[in-house]
Amino acid sequence: MSLHPIDMAVIAAYIGLTLFIGFWISNRANTGLRSYFLGGNRLPWYALGLSNASGMFDVAGTMWLVSILFVYGLKSIWIPWLWPVFNQIFLMVFLSIWLRRSGAMTGAEWITFRFGDGPAARLSHLIIVLFALILVLAYMAYGFLGIGKLAVQFIPVDLAGMLQLDLFLPVNLRTPDLTGDLLAQREAAMTALNEKAFGVFLIFLTSLYVIKGGMYSVVFTEVLQFIVMTIASIGVAVIAMLHVSPDMLAAAIPDGWTNPFFGWELGLDWSDLLPSADTKIAKEGYSLFSIFFMLVLLKGIFTSLAGPAPNYDMQRILSARGPVEAAKMSALVSIVLNLPRYLLITGLTVLSLVYFSPYLRDMGADADFEAVLPFALREFIPVGLLGLTLAGLLAAFMSSFAAPLNAAPAYVVNDMYRKYIKPDATDKTYLRMSYIVSTVFVIVGTLFGLFLTSIDTVINWITAGLYGGHTAANVVKWYWWRMNGYGYFWGMLTGIVFALILGMPQIDINPLQAFPVFFAACLVAVIAGSLLTTPTEMETLERFYLKTRPWGAWGPVVESLVGKGQPASRNPDMKRDLVNVAVGIVWQTALICTPIFLVIQDWPKMLAALAVLAITSIFLKLNWYDRMRDYPEDFPHAEEAAP
Repeated sequence: MSLHPIDMAVIAAYIGLTLFIGFWISNRANTGLRSYFLGGNRLPWYALGLSNASGMFDVAGTMWLVSILFVYGLKSIWIPWLWPVFNQIFLMVFLSIWLRRSGAMTGAEWITFRFGDGPAARLSHLIIVLFALILVLAYMAYGFLGIGKLAVQFIPVDLAGMLQLDLFLPVNLRTPDLTGDLLAQREAAMTALNEKAFGVFLIFLTSLYVIKGGMYSVVFTEVLQFIVMTIASIGVAVIAMLHVSPDMLAAAIPDGWTNPFFGWELGLDWSDLLPSADTKIAKEGYSLFSIFFMLVLLKGIFTSLAGPAPNYDMQRILSARGPVEAAKMSALVSIVLNLPRYLLITGLTVLSLVYFSPYLRDMGADADFEAVLPFALREFIPVGLLGLTLAGLLAAFMSSFAAPLNAAPAYVVNDMYRKYIKPDATDKTYLRMSYIVSTVFVIVGTLFGLFLTSIDTVINWITAGLYGGHTAANVVKWYWWRMNGYGYFWGMLTGIVFALILGMPQIDINPLQAFPVFFAACLVAVIAGSLLTTPTEMETLERFYLKTRPWGAWGPVVESLVGKGQPASRNPDMKRDLVNVAVGIVWQTALICTPIFLVIQDWPKMLAALAVLAITSIFLKLNWYDRMRDYPEDFPHAEEAAP
């Protein structure tokens, strides 16, 4: 399908405006590293929250969420717990405050704050830098996946042909006079190359403003991108509600599709409507849904207790003006991300359920559920709004790629080059190095993306493999005083090795099912590495505890502070924090369900979701929001603590 000139003009105008804003604001980033990586800690929490939500509103993830809502219905709201999405609740309730109190610039710099600067601390520092860079590359490659597939559906330009990429085809597919199966193979291969070519082109555009402007350019362009995406999402939802009545939807879905709750088994039978959907459910291992739910809940709780991985989410928290603003930013993410995103996802899904299911049935066992989103856009979105929606999805891609790209040089330049190679260089030197590092990561991340084919596979590896390997060491670091840099190093190294093994194509093991085993292995490595070596210096632990004030096993540190005449009250809020987390997860789930019930026009369930949302919001206002504070009352220099 070719785009109408009006749609092309809308997309071109959006790209031009994004580049203009990115370059216009970039001068603010040239005053030093803190300005480049953290916006000088002057960006307001609501701008950071919109930016963070925009970075999570990605094309590949949106295509995946549309496909799982199509197949699993309302039960699909539990599947994103793989990430887990409710880690934002742990962050808003207490972890964003704890993390921002450090005043660090990156996650690796925070490690120095926690473990000091001896040999053990340097090992832990290096291992978190390694993990952060692997994670950055994984996210960049993941962001690359969806945009090319979407672009070739609408932009009538054969980039692969123009660039003569047929040179990369097997020899037997290069001749122009092919017929039959060989011709079909050539066309499929050239389409795949065209997707990759569009992905590379759009990465180049995104890199222009991110490399030049750092965090300032990322945040301001992502706020614009979020506004565009929200307008498009509302438009798609309205069109879906006008085209699909509740009766039409009911005829296209199996019993139980609109019910978010489940028994021991999933309870969906597509055999009469779309047999390939049953095949997909069985292949993904979600038939015994209770087992899946228990695994994602177990993994999700531990992953969330570990705090944010060293990626764009952590950079936004560290960029906040203060600890309370960091918590507000994390809370805002759940609101501004889920409401518009699920309007878009549900609108595209219900249109496809009613009108695309016959095409999927004709595909048989080869049904491509990731094609649901392009179909709905192509067939139902009118001229003008289609351009805006595609601009919004392009914005989502640019955000999801820009965020990790901004994080990469922070770890290389600030945590490696500045710390170990040239600690006395000028800020201009560090900024030039940041430009070089960003460029290298664009190239390497793109190369990884060129070899990836399945969104599902990448999501499973990132969520269960990489995050699973990160979890054990990063849970213990907050809650046990005796953990030292050696324990952190060995726990993280064990996790990285397990994650890389699980990511190998020759290994056919579900990362989620493997999580309990390698979490236990990482935990053993953490405990053994800590107890078999000397503890972290008490002065380092005292400084960390006095400023951060986590709950957990910190008794010896508190006793040491008291013995030195320094009052350091224990954090008494563990029970209240965990209650707020439980209520917050219900609140977040209601935020997701409300737009879904609105678009499918299930009014009783929507009113129930709104009632839950209202009750949990009031509870959180009284028991969480009103009780936040930047620093403990007995912290001696609270007013000077945050840079």
